[in-house]
Amino acid sequence: MSGIDPGRLPRHVAIVMDGNGRWARARHLPRTVGHQRGRRAVRATIRAAMRRGVPLLTLFAFSSENWKRPVEEVDALMKLFINALEKELDELDENGVRLSFIGERALLDESIRALMEAAESRTAGNDRLHLQIAVSYGGRWDILQAARRLAERHAASPLALDDPDTLQSTFEAGLATAGQPPVDLFIRTGGERRLSNFLLWQAAYAELYFTDVLWPLFDEAEFDRALTWFAERERRFGKVGSVGERQ
Repeated sequence: MSGIDPGRLPRHVAIVMDGNGRWARARHLPRTVGHQRGRRAVRATIRAAMRRGVPLLTLFAFSSENWKRPVEEVDALMKLFINALEKELDELDENGVRLSFIGERALLDESIRALMEAAESRTAGNDRLHLQIAVSYGGRWDILQAARRLAERHAASPLALDDPDTLQSTFEAGLATAGQPPVDLFIRTGGERRLSNFLLWQAAYAELYFTDVLWPLFDEAEFDRALTWFAERERRFGKVGSVGERQ
């Protein structure tokens, strides 16, 4: 990592933390043990992001589709989420981490929503790392919410719909990630090669990094490999590349 130009590091890294259940199954352990072990990888990744100077890290903790899992597993995941938030908040705050959450909060218990809001308020002034947790989140839900807000705003005060820049900026202001940079590096662990309804709009031009490493085994070295791979990419955003690069 010492040889990488800091200017070539991503501003926004998003991670689908996949493989907890398979890690546990391979060891003949309950899936919940895999989720618990995954907390170590979360801590390691947060440390790595701070050390490498990544400004924004978004972790996919619980998707809209995860509500379809067995009730016992959903309950265990929510308890784990509450426990992690209560135990880790002091250290996150002391290390200058700003914590925020995106997702459909109305589906969460009131006690969880209160904890989330308290954590956001307490860490709002921190600026070493913005750690964003997606809980009860889905990319399609996010886009539909933004579209609804756009329609409401247009109904109240007609927009210049033929101005693509204004239309896009107004639409993006209605997303859960309003005001944030788009995803530069999208990481998925566990061997699957799909987006799974995560930050669909925001990851339109993201570099997609898939690794077979199961999430409980993901550590700072694995994070560095992803950053190194990203730094070596030529990001053209639809434009022609430099001489000698693949067109």
